Amino acid sequence: MPRPSRFAIALALSTALVAAGSALAKSKEAKPAPIADLVKAVDIPYQSFTLDNGLRVIVHEDRKAPVVAVSVWYRVGSKNEPAGKTGFAHLFEHLMFNGSENAPGDFFEPLQQVGATDSNGTTNVDRTNYFETVPTAALDRALFLESDRMGHLLGAVTQEKLDNQRGVVQNEKRQGDNNPYGLLRYEIFENLFPKGHPYHHSTIGSMTDLNSASLADVKKWFTDNYGPNNAVLVLAGDVDLATAKAKVTEWFGDIPRGPQVKAPQTSVPTLPAPLAKEVKDLIPTTRLYRMWAIPGLNDADSVPLQMATAVLGGLSSSRLDNAMVRKDPVAVSVGAGAQTMEDAGFLIVQADVKPGVDPKVVGDKLDAEIAKFLAEGPTADELQRAAASYLGGTISGLESVGGFGGKAVTLAEGALYSNDPAYYKTELDRLAKATPEQVKAVANKWMSRPVFSLNYTPGERTEGGENRGGAVTEGKVSAVAPDRYWNPALGDVGPDSGAATSFADRSQMPPVAELKSLDFPAIERAKLRNGIEIVFARRTTVPTVNVTVSFDAGYAADPHDALGTQSLMLSLMDEGTTSRNSIAFAEAKERLGAQIDGSATADETVFNLFALKPNLGASLGLLADYIRNPAFDAQELDRVRAQQLNRLKAELNNPNAIASRVLMPVLYGADHPYGIPPSGLGTTSAVTAVTREQLAAFHAAWIRPDNARIFVVGDTTLAEVKKQLDGAFGDWKAPAAAKGSKHFETPIPTPTPRILLFDRPKSPQSVIMAGKVLTARGSDELEPLRAANDIFGGNFLSRFNMNLRETKGWSYGVRSRVSNDRDRLTWVAIAPVQADRTGDSIKEFQSDLKAFLGDKGVTKEELERTVNGSVRELPGSFETSEDVLGGIRQIVKFGRPDTYYETLPATYEAMTTDAIDAAAKQALTGDLVYVVVGDAAVVKPQLDGLGLPVEIAKPAN
Repeated sequence: MPRPSRFAIALALSTALVAAGSALAKSKEAKPAPIADLVKAVDIPYQSFTLDNGLRVIVHEDRKAPVVAVSVWYRVGSKNEPAGKTGFAHLFEHLMFNGSENAPGDFFEPLQQVGATDSNGTTNVDRTNYFETVPTAALDRALFLESDRMGHLLGAVTQEKLDNQRGVVQNEKRQGDNNPYGLLRYEIFENLFPKGHPYHHSTIGSMTDLNSASLADVKKWFTDNYGPNNAVLVLAGDVDLATAKAKVTEWFGDIPRGPQVKAPQTSVPTLPAPLAKEVKDLIPTTRLYRMWAIPGLNDADSVPLQMATAVLGGLSSSRLDNAMVRKDPVAVSVGAGAQTMEDAGFLIVQADVKPGVDPKVVGDKLDAEIAKFLAEGPTADELQRAAASYLGGTISGLESVGGFGGKAVTLAEGALYSNDPAYYKTELDRLAKATPEQVKAVANKWMSRPVFSLNYTPGERTEGGENRGGAVTEGKVSAVAPDRYWNPALGDVGPDSGAATSFADRSQMPPVAELKSLDFPAIERAKLRNGIEIVFARRTTVPTVNVTVSFDAGYAADPHDALGTQSLMLSLMDEGTTSRNSIAFAEAKERLGAQIDGSATADETVFNLFALKPNLGASLGLLADYIRNPAFDAQELDRVRAQQLNRLKAELNNPNAIASRVLMPVLYGADHPYGIPPSGLGTTSAVTAVTREQLAAFHAAWIRPDNARIFVVGDTTLAEVKKQLDGAFGDWKAPAAAKGSKHFETPIPTPTPRILLFDRPKSPQSVIMAGKVLTARGSDELEPLRAANDIFGGNFLSRFNMNLRETKGWSYGVRSRVSNDRDRLTWVAIAPVQADRTGDSIKEFQSDLKAFLGDKGVTKEELERTVNGSVRELPGSFETSEDVLGGIRQIVKFGRPDTYYETLPATYEAMTTDAIDAAAKQALTGDLVYVVVGDAAVVKPQLDGLGLPVEIAKPAN
């Protein structure tokens, strides 16, 4: 569950500020549920105990699914690093996954065997955490593994492992630095926090310091910081206090206390005078930042500051959006948010300059709007909308026990930072009681101090990130995402003194007890009076309802002479209906604490609603108005067109996106429905030319009741929601215009094996993408092929990843994937690698694939791991309503029986090595097309020796 300190931006290393967290939802004029009632709904009961060695244990019982979240938080982060040792906390996090004395293999191997989900580790300025959600029957195994690396690690830490993980971390740094805005993390910390401040350097560290880390250094880091008395363990889920006490005592009780860790001295710095700086980067338009250091999360001013930034630039209806994007569109996007760490934080306001507008004009207007907000303060209605929006997401978060943001995280953060697992209640109480006068006063207190103004302007970088991130000698982060063991860019969310005398039996891995099978919710169906089908499942864990209205359209429906039409239509639909302009629509969402949005995949266009149960009727009315009655305002079209062109420009600077834009049209052919840039943003010429009439015609052809299906999962009944949906959608009639059609019969070209090279100068990494179109379609029986892909390159333990990351250390992570489309599928491998190993990485990929399809097929061990993991992860894969909704949509999309997920275990258990090998050979044998995005001066000489033609490529635009 997110806490108010997440209310703000999740500025993931390189991207823009976004509206105050996913929790900041948006929603109707009908009277919304009172904020006080919503606050009361947020409750995470817990019990706790402390072992004699100082390990604090918190237990939360939640029996809705047979899984337990295990979350271990150590009170050590990059702020604890001395000068010359930046990046140590994160480097050590990686070493913790490489085996311990009694579990010497990779940490994820035994976890995948038991079907763990949400497994990872992260490091930020304040702490390092490790977590996994496991089937209840595998709790002993998870506790064995976590306790073994807490108490029995050092004998397993070798120079070879250190050197390998040093390389992985350095490639993680290169990957972050390589993206647009990738160096922003350094600018924030180095400029807002002076030299000597524990927050002055970034968590990733500098290359020099990482290179200097010795085996003695990292072992000392462990003995100094990883004692049980410096940790919090949270167990949340299908477990009670008595069971937890017995198991935790058995596995952790023998570990001796470590030294007392002394917290570094910190302060909330104020710049001595306003500071301004300009940097260049490969970005689409000038971005202006205004930044201040602010107090940490335990300060009473923290929540009011986050309320202030929500009103100023976080909500859809924020002051900055209304003033600078809607009414006087000098910016294509704006944002504001506050990220609080334990001891301090930072507040960021930003604006992306509309192309053609003088950045000085935008900067002056941004400063004027900030000043106006500080002079006026927020209104009571703005604070109500901010609070309702935040609380909607918070209540939704109560469904998940673990992972990156579940209940275990909330309890651990409170215990670690505030000595109170229920500290979220203090924050929510402050949220509910915030007044306009208080928020205005707090905003003025912190935002009237000298500001750091940072201008990002388009152009070639004048410096890279190799030497950034350390404790730099000159004063030169929004949630800045913590550095993770698994690679989030590849979609990873989860299946890295040891002198204790153990009284637990560590001679072998604890066995897995009897596992409970998946109990997928019953699927019910009904039809509205106009024939639209409802597909429904009931989930009553939290008082929320998720609704998806799905249309058989998707990016494949885009006219090929007007690519980007659908994205533009969806953006324009966000800007109001025939009865509500864009501001009124945004305010209506926010009052109800609802989230409404439209999006698309290759095959479907979907409109999603997240609603609080008391506000469901009004929220459905707003959803129907949004879908059925878009205003398609011509003035708003000019604005959203400029925004899409800006996003398109940004995509053409992003190495992964560039590779996809090159590869997909080549694989499918430019005339095929899938032979388009997969983001759906289209091309500059098409987006520039699309008219309002074309958007309205596209809506009439595709967004219509005879092309729709409605999915509902949540705390209601089919009868009740059918009645409400009939009122909202039942009288909707199909237009006279013909329904759209997609032409998948279009021939797909025979692949020509070659390397398409896109030159991206000064890139510290290359992105390699290789792929082919398969004969298989999405509705085929694909389990053996997907198992083959998992084993070769589809997950962390795959051959390809273990080679390039864990053996070679050339990458932060590589993957391969089978697409999830309705028609002809693709198989694509993606490998971000250090630039000087581009050619070698392609050779390794080819060698690994040849062996896999040849005499080194699937092993018994790989089969066992894949089958066990696939079967055992199922109960944990449908923990939340959103998970169930996604599962039901997949069942319907591919025409599978309603019992599909409950019969999957038998399918997996019947698989053999021969069957998986046959599926791999049938699908993956044949010619591949490669795309490489990197610095041609460095990369091309490596590619010329690979025996494939090398062509200079341009992404589809």
